[in-house]
Amino acid sequence: MREYVLTGVLVAAVTYLLTPFARRLAIRTHAFTEVRERDVHTIPTPRLGGLAMFGGICAGLLLASRLPTLHRIFQTSEVEGVLFGGGVLVLLGAADDRWGLDALTKLAGQILAAGVMVLKGVQLLFLPIPGHGALSLGSDLGVPITILFVVVTINAINFIDGLDGLAAGVVAIASLSFFAYSYQFSVVHHYDHAAAPTLLTAVLAGACIGFLPHNFNPARIFMGDTGSMLLGLVLAAATLSLTGQIDPNALPGFAFAPGLLPLLLPLAVFAIPFGDLVLAVVRRSRAGQAPWAPDKRHLHHRLLTLGHSHARAVVMMYLWSALIAGGTVTVALSHGRPLLVISMVLILAAVLIVAVNVPRLVRAARYDGDF
Repeated sequence: MREYVLTGVLVAAVTYLLTPFARRLAIRTHAFTEVRERDVHTIPTPRLGGLAMFGGICAGLLLASRLPTLHRIFQTSEVEGVLFGGGVLVLLGAADDRWGLDALTKLAGQILAAGVMVLKGVQLLFLPIPGHGALSLGSDLGVPITILFVVVTINAINFIDGLDGLAAGVVAIASLSFFAYSYQFSVVHHYDHAAAPTLLTAVLAGACIGFLPHNFNPARIFMGDTGSMLLGLVLAAATLSLTGQIDPNALPGFAFAPGLLPLLLPLAVFAIPFGDLVLAVVRRSRAGQAPWAPDKRHLHHRLLTLGHSHARAVVMMYLWSALIAGGTVTVALSHGRPLLVISMVLILAAVLIVAVNVPRLVRAARYDGDF
């Protein structure tokens, strides 16, 4: 645990220290997010914050490669694949943050980055099937499903990056939840293949935490597509490395349906960004728009429409993410009834919070002309 914590702390510190330099670079190169109709910020804001995140992640992985326990992770090429794929997206995102790129160009770059990771061994090998163990996937199925999952995750994170501190906070919560789960396999149960996703989630959480002080409302810098695509890629890689490459038949006997957990956990961790993505695609398709067409009707925009302040809307989405992801992970790791009961209460609380707000969200949607 100490080496993971040390690595995460270093990533947070380096990201925090590099962010002002990224801001100055954004100002010098005129990489600003202008005020558009769908935006909630009121003045042009520098972006390129993802450069500081990538620098922090690289520093953390460099340190991990020198630590006595974590250096064994680098004997495989998974981390190298994440770095190369992340580098592709950072270059692509920086170009988009400065000059603006069309959706198809960004999609091509995302597919390229996902393909780089596949070539380095980050690939979906098993598809957990509840009640039937796992379906082993060959390259004909595994490669396209892997690329699709990576691209969807990248765009899900990009979609929720609409309020100060929202994407960084939600990804930090998701990363910490996944870290707790994978740590049990890697350290407690000595499952070597879980070490890579444990490290990836530790450095990802560190990058988000280090960036948040600069990005929380009122934000002095945005992560831009440079950051949101990078976060989505690393989170997807950690998920694939753990969920998609471990045969559920080999999992330790956890108390809560171990064969089902590999499917439930990613859904819980990604509940907020994936939910927002699905709603946006359905909404835009019904309106005859392209799925990537921008609008001002995401979940966080709804909260603002209901009268919540900027900061309160962000904190509410933090709480939803923590309740859903944290509750599911706690259930996964609980070996006794008290923890199981507490976890179920947390999940129920999340359901109740959403249920209370659904009528108001529907009224806001009708007011905006969605229905």
